[in-house]
Amino acid sequence: MTQHSKGASGKAATGIIGLDEVMQGGLPKGRTTLIEGGPGCGKTVLALQMLVNGAKLSGEPGIFVAFEESSQRIVQNAGTFGWDLESLQRDNLFFIDAQPSYDLLQSGPFDLGGMLAALDVKVKEMGAKRVVFDALDMVLDLFDHRRAARNETYRLHQWLTERGLTAVITAKASPLLNGGTSEALEFLQFMVDCSIFLRHDMVEGTSQRSVRVGKFRGSPFEENATPFGIGPRGIEVAYGRNADDTKRKASTERLSSGVRRLDTMLDGGYYRGAGILLTGSPGTAKTTLAGAFAVASCERGDRTLFVTLDSPEEEILRNLKVVGVDLAPHVASGKLLFKTIRSTTASAEIHLMRIRDIARSHGARCLVIDPVSALSKSGNLGTARNVVERLIDWSKAQEITLLCTSLLEGDNPLAESTAVQISTLADTWIHLNYLVHAGERNRAISIIKSRGSNHSNQVRELILSASGISLADVFTAGGEVLMGAMRWERERAAQQEQAEREAQLKRRRTELSAEATALQGRIDALQQELSEKRKDVDRLSAGIAESGAAAIDSLATLRELRRGDVNDTVSQGEP
Repeated sequence: MTQHSKGASGKAATGIIGLDEVMQGGLPKGRTTLIEGGPGCGKTVLALQMLVNGAKLSGEPGIFVAFEESSQRIVQNAGTFGWDLESLQRDNLFFIDAQPSYDLLQSGPFDLGGMLAALDVKVKEMGAKRVVFDALDMVLDLFDHRRAARNETYRLHQWLTERGLTAVITAKASPLLNGGTSEALEFLQFMVDCSIFLRHDMVEGTSQRSVRVGKFRGSPFEENATPFGIGPRGIEVAYGRNADDTKRKASTERLSSGVRRLDTMLDGGYYRGAGILLTGSPGTAKTTLAGAFAVASCERGDRTLFVTLDSPEEEILRNLKVVGVDLAPHVASGKLLFKTIRSTTASAEIHLMRIRDIARSHGARCLVIDPVSALSKSGNLGTARNVVERLIDWSKAQEITLLCTSLLEGDNPLAESTAVQISTLADTWIHLNYLVHAGERNRAISIIKSRGSNHSNQVRELILSASGISLADVFTAGGEVLMGAMRWERERAAQQEQAEREAQLKRRRTELSAEATALQGRIDALQQELSEKRKDVDRLSAGIAESGAAAIDSLATLRELRRGDVNDTVSQGEP
């Protein structure tokens, strides 16, 4: 149930996804609602689903009065929705076959009095709160006079009002009246408190259903037509987002993209529960990057659903294995589920319902859709953006990490617009394109945005090889990033220039080393010569000292020979 499925004040919740939001709480409680539409619009399914959900979710028993099909056929037809009508019929759901018999028509005029009397007994017996009159127009059209049909309709309305039942009447819309009721039933729209119009159109060969609330006395409602689909669990209406969506917790856990250098560019990888968009022209490796993410998810232990639109599973497995992305082991282990869907087989709404059901049953924590732009094919362009928006909202609410690829819109390979125009909704947007230069086409990758990340703004060359996906080292020249052969040539030239510079430096180092050695030799020789000179000085000094001492000794000896008083001071100038 959605947030409004518990029913607002004075409302009887339908329990149908999206419809309670459109009607701001549900049907008018204790009043009558008219559902109109052409053949195949889903009138009977919608009315029965309201009745079933009332019994299951709100504890309100209900009665289904069938004027066209037999109750047995209706139950059989609804068996595919998994509503468990058999158990509900024991206490909370009752079917009445009220198809007029041929004998009755031949016997003359008739009225609804007998049917209402029998219905009154059953209402009291089971405590019914809701009742459906399916294809009431089938009976009213049998009256000979318009006045008689109107009188019986007023009788029915009064009976419902007196008992306070929440009633639903279905009736066929006439194509001749632009979707309105037939002339005999025009007054029904004025009598009821709420009217709902269903349409089933073919748009460029694709089935498209929509629901619109025409009036709702005493309550606001969504006035525009809203797409809906009939899926495995019944009707789902494609209306906006739930109010609880704004209360989601934002995860800080990072998930690997499957490419190490891309993780670095993303400041650690994608956030869990984020919506990721890969855009680019055909052949730019969108599917390859999606496959790398799927491999990383499975290796991390996350169950993953890979939905491929219009491409066979075996071809994708083969193609990705050639570039080192091997998905087969994860498919075999059950971690990875592949699902191929033809985009032209149903409307975008039906595809959304199928994808969500498959993801739920698989218990997916990561979801890959390749390419999501295929949903805009064959008449789905008007609804595709809304579908993808609700897919992103749903995946966030379920904490499922969603990665979508999308083909570019237009012929310009450098353009960054998407066919479904969901780039503003994505948390991370990675753009892939070709750069053609000097007769060579090379893949380039850049991150346009990644919310909450200090991501790289560098354009990198994306290289695919048998060993896997890699991002080339950045090499710029003249303000441009070089790729392919030009990058290789420039890198080689740069390496050669570097080698030459290193050789020159080595030669100069050798020369300087030799000069230093020679200079050191000269220094050593001078040091030796200096040492010898200092020794000579020391010898000369010693000789001078010895010569002075000898002279004094000679003078003393001379005095002694002259018999002079050695103690007397020798006069100045005395010989």
